[in-house]
Amino acid sequence: MLSVIVFLPLAVALVLAVAPVPAAPSRWAWLTTSVVVLGLVAGVWVGRDPGASGLTAEAQVPWIPSVGSSYHVGVDGLSLPLLALTAVVFVAAAIHSMRQDDRPRPHAALFLFLESTCLGLFVAQDLILFFVFFDLSIVGMYFAISRWGHGDRERSALTFFLYTFLGSLALLGGFIGLAVYAQPHTFDIPGLVAAAPLQGHPVAGGFVLGALLLGLAIKTPTVPFHTWLPPAHTDAPTVGSVVLAGVLLKMGTYGFVRVAMPMLPGSWRAWSWAIIAVGVVSVLYGALVALAQSDLKRMVAYTSVNHMGYVVLGVGAAGLFAPSDAAAREAAVNGAVTQMVSHGLITGALFLLVGVLHERRGTYAMDAYGGLAGPAPRLATLFALAAFASLGLPGFSGFIAEFQVFTGSIALAPATAVALLGIIVTAALFLRALQRVFTGPTTGKAQGFTDLHTHEWLPAGLLVALAVVIGIAPRVVLDTIAPAARSVVELVSR
Repeated sequence: MLSVIVFLPLAVALVLAVAPVPAAPSRWAWLTTSVVVLGLVAGVWVGRDPGASGLTAEAQVPWIPSVGSSYHVGVDGLSLPLLALTAVVFVAAAIHSMRQDDRPRPHAALFLFLESTCLGLFVAQDLILFFVFFDLSIVGMYFAISRWGHGDRERSALTFFLYTFLGSLALLGGFIGLAVYAQPHTFDIPGLVAAAPLQGHPVAGGFVLGALLLGLAIKTPTVPFHTWLPPAHTDAPTVGSVVLAGVLLKMGTYGFVRVAMPMLPGSWRAWSWAIIAVGVVSVLYGALVALAQSDLKRMVAYTSVNHMGYVVLGVGAAGLFAPSDAAAREAAVNGAVTQMVSHGLITGALFLLVGVLHERRGTYAMDAYGGLAGPAPRLATLFALAAFASLGLPGFSGFIAEFQVFTGSIALAPATAVALLGIIVTAALFLRALQRVFTGPTTGKAQGFTDLHTHEWLPAGLLVALAVVIGIAPRVVLDTIAPAARSVVELVSR
């Protein structure tokens, strides 16, 4: 089943790439394929034992036996929510692109290819397979920005590619280090998790963890490896930003819980305070720089640095070893994984809505608009809901995620409470943006602005609605994540 989920979009992409399919059928092929994938993922979720911590829908066949690598796929409570998030985000992107008239056939083919790479990464249970999908996602996003972006798109795409490719090389170095120390040599993820091959080798373990952290921190991104993110988002097409923020950034944070923490428990514990410090700095720096932006899309981009900082803070705190605080460490990991899902939904919605401004008026500058709520009440309502969700208001998924991260982190390390300032700054920046763009008399480029069309409000509304559902009834997600988070905490404690 998982192989069908991963390769169905790729098969349709290949057909669109070689066959002269007209524009409208190309768009519908993308949307239909993504909806089918979402249905299949829902089937895997419903069919899974909610209390299980092991892999579901597992499949394994030999691939490169000489290096101990196989085609091994499977999902558990860490990967299934992110697999579902990926499917939902691509459905939203496909709906928003139903009016896309700039080379719609290759556009649909490229994003279907990108969907396969993202789905593949979250089901990969082999490090080489993980790396292949990781690298292919970089290639797909590079072409999305350079071919369908705007502004200085080629330079932004090149910066994105070089940064993240450097990160992938560091990641490959770490993967090889893990396989070399494993006996027998293997790239199989469950095998490496069980063996923890660098336990008892603190120096080598430190170097391997350093390589993994460098690669994953660039992809996340965290401070100081975040500088590729604002130009990439600013010059990317709307759906490119949605996929980049909604899914691709999660590949880095997912790598923390899937690879670095369970395979290098001793090194993770030794580096936990450094990881916590990076998380806290990212939270505060991302929020403060976002507050200083006058460009609405760059502001949302910097809030991603802030929100990914919460994830890094949570997984770092889980490395503060204290047997009596296992519940706090589980809460921190639970919150970190929930934050990945929450950020994908909320920031995806924000980028969809912000993208409408540029598509209509050619600018993201907040000062160019005023009183936009008058002519565009649906846009104002959805943006306000997404903004409140992003700042962690109760009733939204962001609150569930951040509450768990801070509960766990502060219980383990009270000094991490300083990161709470990030929530205050985030609230201020979103309220300021709402005030400048949507309230007051209608002025500037807001004059004559038409409200959202169906293909614009429907995908954003879908993402916001899911953020509300998780915020009100979080157990569907939390009951899936909790057993796997508990397992990660136990593995880090070895």
